[in-house]
Amino acid sequence: MSMYKRLLGILLVLFFILSGCDFTNESEDNGRGKIIIESLEDIEKAINEMTLEEKAGQVIQTERESIEPSEIRDYNIGSILSGGGSVPDDNTPDGWVEMYNEMQSYASESSSGIPIIYGIDAVHGNNNVKNATIFPHNIGLGAANNPELMEAIGVATAREVKAIGVDWNFAPAVSSAQDIRWGRSYESYSEDIQQIARLAAPYINGLQGEGIFATTKHFIGDGHTTYGTGEDDNLIDRGDVTISMEELLEGNLPAYEAAINADTKSIMASFNSIHGKKIHGDKEILTDLLRSELEFDGLVISDWEAIHTIAPTLPEQVALAINSGIDLLMQPYDWEDVYYAIIDKVESGDILEERLNEAVRRNLVFKFEAGLFTKDLEKTPGEIGTEENKKLARQAVAESLVLLKNDNILPLEKNAKIYLNGPASDNVGVQSGGWTSSWQGEMDANLYNGISLKDAILEVLSNNGGELVDNPEDADIVITAIGEKPYAEWEGDTSDLAVDGPLSLDGNIAAINEANESGKPIVTIMISGRPLLIDEYINDWDGFVMAWLPGTQGNGMTDVLFGDKEFKGTLPVTWPKTNEQASDSVNMNDYQSVDHQFKYGDGLTDNLQ
Repeated sequence: MSMYKRLLGILLVLFFILSGCDFTNESEDNGRGKIIIESLEDIEKAINEMTLEEKAGQVIQTERESIEPSEIRDYNIGSILSGGGSVPDDNTPDGWVEMYNEMQSYASESSSGIPIIYGIDAVHGNNNVKNATIFPHNIGLGAANNPELMEAIGVATAREVKAIGVDWNFAPAVSSAQDIRWGRSYESYSEDIQQIARLAAPYINGLQGEGIFATTKHFIGDGHTTYGTGEDDNLIDRGDVTISMEELLEGNLPAYEAAINADTKSIMASFNSIHGKKIHGDKEILTDLLRSELEFDGLVISDWEAIHTIAPTLPEQVALAINSGIDLLMQPYDWEDVYYAIIDKVESGDILEERLNEAVRRNLVFKFEAGLFTKDLEKTPGEIGTEENKKLARQAVAESLVLLKNDNILPLEKNAKIYLNGPASDNVGVQSGGWTSSWQGEMDANLYNGISLKDAILEVLSNNGGELVDNPEDADIVITAIGEKPYAEWEGDTSDLAVDGPLSLDGNIAAINEANESGKPIVTIMISGRPLLIDEYINDWDGFVMAWLPGTQGNGMTDVLFGDKEFKGTLPVTWPKTNEQASDSVNMNDYQSVDHQFKYGDGLTDNLQ
């Protein structure tokens, strides 16, 4: 919008204030009143009655910290989100519900009266909320490979999201990570798209069966971007897909078909490009493929500020994104400029009002199906971190562990004397990884009052006459826990998967060396979001277990390590021997002929070498 128009708008607002006019409820003054939607049939009537300004607000989602609740009313804003770590001062169900109710109250006072819908990234439990149940990240759930477990986790996550009053979850990710140097590899269930499809659909069923809408993401190809093409300083993330369209679709569509068949209510567009063209501005992908071929009729939302990558100026970005098929613009900070850009572009004809109406229609259907028009919006808090959900998370951890070497050392004796070392041995933040408490995660040993590996081992030993000793010389066995620092996208791409690489935990090598020097039997446990290079160390270990990012219930690890449960997990990704093998996957034509550390699907049971 030009400076002249902005100044004119300010003067008009001042005029209305000084003259006593209620400019926020202009539609009530002309006799229309609030928008009332009691059935799907009412939506067409609502669209016909809404002003252009009301429609513009409805297709915008902004971040809670960048908008005053009163501005939700004044601009008819359609949706609010919390970015990673964006929480109310009182980060409890009570605090969240109070914030939510205040925002809905202001939405009800807008000229349209249309409620907001609130979205969060509850990607492994309701991970933003203090003391929530934190489940293993997706890569661990891929190792567990249990569709019934996935549905149960969907139900549990939904209940802990409902507990804080929120309606919408930006999950599941159905990315098929083809290069584990990618910082979002742990958000991928598997490198095999059929396995992803089998696991994502029941999770969606569990989530939406409890009334929390799912977002299947990121459409399409975010796990297939080529190393070295990443945006800005990234190596892979937000990069370019260079394989053929046939390969891309074969490696991605089955998961989206499964999600659409499970009635996923929304799909998020991907940051990446395909053959140089950014998806947020690609009508062939977002409309022709997603709408016409896959017959998806739900809501398409953009990713965080992703439209900024598709055209030189914001107005051009807004027009191209909406015209390409985006129904809701996730613009956390510049939402007001986006609002005016939508209005200007519709008035100039660059966005047809018919297309804007289509986007508004999908937003209103979305909200109607979520029950926001007919339910009492004064929500009350529920429970998080329930014993039932912790029990389920413990089961998920146990099923996710992958036994990769066992020279008759596992299961451990419960009355043993054990020396435990390594930087991942006593840190729940490390166990939980990124997207926990904050976007990039936290190096917080006591995060969410979780149970660390050390806590869990100590409990088993103290209850069975065993002991955690302070000196390896006094031990029957040494357990070494190594791993990675918490990270998420943007920070998580790496050029080196070594155990002393840039994202590996400080102290990994020292712990490995101390264990070797002890002369005692060694079990090494890796706690990380992806395989790290271990070829030069594994021959010195009597046992090796991959625990992924298990979350807050560390006792799920000891359930298996001490033999109360059997190892069930298998590798959902290929384990490379070298960095050069990081982009190898089971989808390669010559896969079996390559000498990897471990193959996709590997995983032992007790007492096998």
